[in-house]
Amino acid sequence: MAQMGFVQADPIRAPARAQDLILRHRVKGYRAGDLERRYGSLGIEEDFFVTYGFVTRAVQALMHPRPDLRGPADGNQPSPVAQRKKEKMLLEFVEERGAVHPRQVEEHFAHGRVRNYWGGSSHATTQMLDAMHYRGLLRVARREKGIRVYQINRHKPTPLDEAARRARIDALVDVAVNLYAPLPGASLSYYVRRLRYAVPQWQEEITTALRRARERLTQGRVEGVDWYWPNEDNPWRASPPEATRLLAPFDPVVHDRGRFERLWGWVYRFEAYTPAPKRKLGYYALPLLWRDRVIGWGNLAMKNGVLTSELGYVAGRPPRDRAFKRGLDAELERVRVFLRVKA
Repeated sequence: MAQMGFVQADPIRAPARAQDLILRHRVKGYRAGDLERRYGSLGIEEDFFVTYGFVTRAVQALMHPRPDLRGPADGNQPSPVAQRKKEKMLLEFVEERGAVHPRQVEEHFAHGRVRNYWGGSSHATTQMLDAMHYRGLLRVARREKGIRVYQINRHKPTPLDEAARRARIDALVDVAVNLYAPLPGASLSYYVRRLRYAVPQWQEEITTALRRARERLTQGRVEGVDWYWPNEDNPWRASPPEATRLLAPFDPVVHDRGRFERLWGWVYRFEAYTPAPKRKLGYYALPLLWRDRVIGWGNLAMKNGVLTSELGYVAGRPPRDRAFKRGLDAELERVRVFLRVKA
């Protein structure tokens, strides 16, 4: 985590959550659920960066304090006066009890139900907790069966001059670039502009931050496209490992779908929320990386305590190279160990 700065989170478990599937390739001996089990001792926080996930406290400190807004799901709109009064009472309630489950808050306040961003129904208190967490008034102390348990959080007010603000924004740009590079120019713009959710208080300065990034990052032009990467990296000297990997749909290697199509020549789509009859790859298709190419996808599932796999290939069949078969067998065995299941 210290090296990455951020890892995206997703609640779907197929066969494990995205944050675990991402970290298993980067942390030796990692097992599914380790991040949640060790959350309290790792110096990390749940927060919104370019999307929602886990950030180091050093990264979080660059983003806070945030203004009085309701959060990305509500378009970063200001909180109504009536809601702020309720939030004050809620803060007092949380501070008095130390850490609270949303159910406890709802039972105490019974704020009723509201229609949420996704068109479903959710507790008004849950939405307020989410908004207060986003603003930094609350932090996630732990999770209980996947549900966030909150406690009071305080970020020191930080009046910053222009130079200090720019330094913070540039540092956040560097976190994103270090994670997702090399990036085509359009993708660099996309990730930098996503920082409007990390620092909504400085969103008017994002355009100039993008301009500075283009000036200071190392860049090269390939087939008419400008690419950007950290100054300390040298992609020309990189050599692909002789390995086969099943990646999370949100792994930094495949996160940028535009880059994905440029590099590997086919369209990958995350289809968990696509109606089943319209899916082409599967509910939670994991991109299949062999050496330096994504050549297909795999759908993994646990059935009666056994790991099952259904694989698909862009070419219509797997590579004939025996090294691929050995690599795939080794990768499936690594997944079993990661999930703590038998062959």
